[in-house]
Amino acid sequence: MSATKTLLAVVSAGWLTAMAASCVSSLDQAKARAANRDMPKSFGPGTPEAPSDDDKVEGPGPLSVAVQKQWDEFFVEKDLRALIAEALSNNQELNVRTQEIIIALNERSARRGEYMPKLGAGAGVGLEKVGTHTSQGMADEATGVPVNLPDFNFGLNASWEIDVWGKLRAAAQAADQRYQGSIEARNFFITEIVAELANSYYELVALDRQLDVVDGNIKIQEDALEIVKLKKAAARATELAVQYFQAEILKNKARRFELAQERVNVENRINFLLGRYPQKVVRSRADLDLPTPDVVDTGLPAHLLDNRPDVRQAARELEAAKLDVSVAKAKFYPSFSIDLGLGYQAFNPLHLLATPASLFYNVGAGAMVPLLNRSAITAEYRSANAHQIQAVYMFEQTLLKAFTEVMTQMSNIKNVGERYQRQSQQVDTLQGAVEVSNLLYRSARADYMEVLMTRRDLLEAEMELIETKRNQKQALVKVYQALGGGWQAPQPNVEPAADKG
Repeated sequence: MSATKTLLAVVSAGWLTAMAASCVSSLDQAKARAANRDMPKSFGPGTPEAPSDDDKVEGPGPLSVAVQKQWDEFFVEKDLRALIAEALSNNQELNVRTQEIIIALNERSARRGEYMPKLGAGAGVGLEKVGTHTSQGMADEATGVPVNLPDFNFGLNASWEIDVWGKLRAAAQAADQRYQGSIEARNFFITEIVAELANSYYELVALDRQLDVVDGNIKIQEDALEIVKLKKAAARATELAVQYFQAEILKNKARRFELAQERVNVENRINFLLGRYPQKVVRSRADLDLPTPDVVDTGLPAHLLDNRPDVRQAARELEAAKLDVSVAKAKFYPSFSIDLGLGYQAFNPLHLLATPASLFYNVGAGAMVPLLNRSAITAEYRSANAHQIQAVYMFEQTLLKAFTEVMTQMSNIKNVGERYQRQSQQVDTLQGAVEVSNLLYRSARADYMEVLMTRRDLLEAEMELIETKRNQKQALVKVYQALGGGWQAPQPNVEPAADKG
């Protein structure tokens, strides 16, 4: 008889499994396609191309010179390096990202524990009275069992869901992918912090230089004003010339206040990134003239898959989404479990440890397949599949964004360098023109408007030259960021030693 029951149980479980499989197969019509990882062979003319299948050699190819360098090697300015180091220690948002890693790590540990057997210990005490007009009540009365029957027990309980379909392991693997993705998210934020700090630092130094230029121009204009006043006293100039020079000085002084406020804004932005209240930021004006790092070798587009933390994170999310589909799909199939209990139970505490009289145990196995709640499971499966398709698009979008950023910034480096050369020549030419206009004005061969316009043009050219130099520095920082540099410095270990397996 027991063999017949076992056979019926096996047949029933097989029939339920086949029914669930046939239902799932009808839902597989909207499977997500594989993500497109193909990219152009190079970043454009003058950059290395990916080798063909015939030219490929074993081993890793040459990575970008920029990306191989940590931020403390890439940036030569010691004050900037000190600011970046402080930001990576104190930035609140970065510390929030670190806690997110810890949360993801704990989630991974929880998912790993779900496919392990569960074992618990318990103890209890109770009181039971059954009705007299029941079969048990009449039997207890006939045998002299007390009406109020105590119950003392303690023991072990164990249960284990057998992961036949890999549902629990897939959930654990998905949690692991998201944990790894949280690390990549923090790394990507590090590249953003490093880039934003460097850009803000160069902007701050450039504002210092521009304020120096404006102050110098105001001093020159004030000296020129005194000369014009003397010429007016000698009847060689008019009041109109005096007013024009005064107006130009007032204009530059007003501009100085504007630049000073911009400097305060940038300083406060840097202090915020450093996680501290507003204070003076240590910097050197000479840092704007230091040689720029060499980032000519951008590597191959395929290296973005390894170098860009956001691309790596998108790849992790894509793998996790695939595993989520497997988990949702497995919920259609029967779940198998084993339950076990072992302990002591007695109505008299004096007999609680009597062996084997008070010893109890139970063991059982079961299979469960959902029948009435399939609509909810179907909806969950379709949502998981939609999330997988969504992850495919997000991965492709992230990869496209990474490639486009590198292309844009490489073009920017070239054009801003050409612009800087032309503006340097313009400044040199205007400096000579200012000297000529001063000589002509003193000899009455040029009027004051020519002097004013020439000096105004020189001031604007010098200001633009400083801005272009700043843009040149920032363009290199943006290429460094676009290539995925800045996060390679050693990161703090947040994984407990017991969970490293």
